[in-house]
Amino acid sequence: MADKEQDKVAVTYDAEAVPEPMTVRRPEEHVVKYFFRKLVARKSIEQILRDGEKSQMKRTLGALDLVFIGVGCIIGGGIFVLTGVAAAQHAGPAVIVSFIIAGVCACFAAFSYSELASMVPISGSAYTYTYSTMGELMAWIIGWDLILEYLVGAATVAVSWSSYLSALFKDAFNVTLDPKTTGTPVIWENDSFVTTGNIINIPAILIVLILTAVLVVGVRESATVNAVMVVIKVLVVLLFIFASCNKVDPDNYKPFVPPAKDGEFGALGIIRGAKQVFFAYIGFDAVSTAAQETKNPKRDLPIGIIGSLAICTSLYIATSAVLVGLRPYQELNVAHPISYALETFPNTRWLRIIIDLGAVAGLMSVMLILMMGQPRIFYTMSRDGMLPGLLGRLHPRFKTPWVPTLITGACCAVLAGFLPVDLLGDMTSVGTLLAFFLVNAGVIILRWTDPDAPRGFRVPLGPYVFPVLGGVISIALIVLSDVSTIYRLLGWLGIGLIIYFIYGFRHSRINHPERHPVIPEEVDNGLDTSEN
Repeated sequence: MADKEQDKVAVTYDAEAVPEPMTVRRPEEHVVKYFFRKLVARKSIEQILRDGEKSQMKRTLGALDLVFIGVGCIIGGGIFVLTGVAAAQHAGPAVIVSFIIAGVCACFAAFSYSELASMVPISGSAYTYTYSTMGELMAWIIGWDLILEYLVGAATVAVSWSSYLSALFKDAFNVTLDPKTTGTPVIWENDSFVTTGNIINIPAILIVLILTAVLVVGVRESATVNAVMVVIKVLVVLLFIFASCNKVDPDNYKPFVPPAKDGEFGALGIIRGAKQVFFAYIGFDAVSTAAQETKNPKRDLPIGIIGSLAICTSLYIATSAVLVGLRPYQELNVAHPISYALETFPNTRWLRIIIDLGAVAGLMSVMLILMMGQPRIFYTMSRDGMLPGLLGRLHPRFKTPWVPTLITGACCAVLAGFLPVDLLGDMTSVGTLLAFFLVNAGVIILRWTDPDAPRGFRVPLGPYVFPVLGGVISIALIVLSDVSTIYRLLGWLGIGLIIYFIYGFRHSRINHPERHPVIPEEVDNGLDTSEN
């Protein structure tokens, strides 16, 4: 009996979980070879699943919940904001083609995410998949890179939400909110910051803090709030499409592909437009971060990922086609192009108000899901010892990763209060494209290294068609980004590498199991994980 109680209290990571050759320097092994062997140390799928079984997260989500999460995260800043910006700055009316290209790239990545998520239903998303295929260093890089997608992405949407809130007050109440407290203090112009005279974006900060509180309470409650907002914004998008298509002027489509000028428009402009509107497709991968809160993850995760992307791609193409037909593309470079495009038409005030309301609700759901995803990445990295243990603790009552949720909310609020949407959006896009490349590569690698592992979903046509095409397109879109955006990405990754070698490399669970005698929940809550 005493032995049984002792086993319940201390769950250790022994040689079964971390093979000794990974962590111990072999006889006559050169120190450099030993160092690099630790960098590429991989977690087996079996080990990842064992660790995941010890989680205390509540499994409350079904397939429909995951579809709503995906749609809730995908339809947002991209369709309500970047559609007009990409048309005005890069592609003209051919932004429709940009959406198709970005959608195809996202589709390839969605297939790869679905296969990996059905194999490894753990909340770490691309970070976890990379850990099992390419080793610790690449896992850290992608985990650090995902901050650009989730945390910075949420800040991007918060800035857009503030713009639509201001438009709603103007259209509904004829009240103009003071831009000094609702606008961005700086804009990104000619590769440098330019002050605008504004002080702080208070609405963006407040909405981030409110959603942070909702996420601390619980994922079931968050999913319910998200489902309501998803229904509202999908109905609003459909209303815009069908109520505005009779106002389209065919002359606004001419020329469909504007002549190339100063590196923009033309064929290259379409590709750059695709890179920019790619932000609109970000979100289906957030479904995978809810894996440990899903009732039947092997079946439901692929449904949630592919189903949500299919719905949103259809809506995007239709919306962009209508939008560029309403006004000349040169006039759409505003923060709220959907409602702005209708301002010149009589008797559209109520339609604009409804669109603004839908955008406000829709962008809230995007922020909610992105801010739900980021703490779960931190949580998983902390459980692997790559980040401090404080980030791997669950709230004793709500069973949510409350510490990383609060940290994510605070950082997001600061970014949203002071930085412009275009700068944040570009950073989010390139960060996500890098994640998609590694996920596509992960499918190929796992088909070689673990071909017999159970897969609830397999990429159609094998591992060498869609994953290869998806990886190539992802890298191409990154290369075609602005040079300054690529430099910012490299700088961000450089900061991450410094943090990794200072902390993660020296504390990771797989290379230093002696530093992690028990799993984080036991330390935090005194819970008996051996019974779960």
